[in-house]
Amino acid sequence: MLDGAFVRARREKRLAFIPYVMVGDPDLETTEAVLLALSDAGADVIELGVPYSDPLADGPTIAAAGQRALRSATHLREVLALAWRCRERCAPIVLFTYYNPVYQFGVERFAREAAAAGIAGAIVPDVALDESVELRAALQAQGLAMPLLVAPSTPQQRAVRIADAATGFVYVVSRLGVTGAGYAPDFAPLHRQLASLREVTNKPLAVGFGVSRPQDVRNVGLLADAIVVGSALIDSYAGTRAQAAAARVRDFVAPLIAALPVS
Repeated sequence: MLDGAFVRARREKRLAFIPYVMVGDPDLETTEAVLLALSDAGADVIELGVPYSDPLADGPTIAAAGQRALRSATHLREVLALAWRCRERCAPIVLFTYYNPVYQFGVERFAREAAAAGIAGAIVPDVALDESVELRAALQAQGLAMPLLVAPSTPQQRAVRIADAATGFVYVVSRLGVTGAGYAPDFAPLHRQLASLREVTNKPLAVGFGVSRPQDVRNVGLLADAIVVGSALIDSYAGTRAQAAAARVRDFVAPLIAALPVS
């Protein structure tokens, strides 16, 4: 599922668009409306955030969205159920979760039920490469991808190992720190990092953390295959619900999608 999304984007000479949505913020009905709006607008892949009480990589916007979702009693079971309901109407879905919910659920059960829900893969940012063998094997056995993260501080030799082990795509973190639209990427080192990764892997490179504006999309340019937009998207429909949230989302993503073509 993920391979097809990137092949299509390359054929159309554009970056792939990967929005991030926190499930259950502020409720499941709103999340479903937002997912359908994103898919209709042209999302190639959608990251579904699993609410978690201690999100180490999340900035204030996504952390707050997760807290709202937890107050709405949204947990991994509800995320899987929503993915199943949307599986035929949405872009391919990748879960963005932390290891503790997966461990509590059961690693093999998580992989099995994620596959049954029509999910394409899972990103688990707090699992180090050397500790991810069991989870990667469980996901692979169910035909699911496990994209891995490369940070600006990742040494080149380790970045090569991460890129080799990643499936689906390599998630390139644009800057140090947590997610957040208020922290713009530093594009000079990002370009060097992307160029270095491009020399060692043919896997799609998706840039996230701080990407929020059309000029950010254009700055990623020819060196990446996709952009990931999360915090700014969540901010765009904060305080709204259902179809009102969907309308805000369509308005927000339109200029981003217009900036995706690369020359």
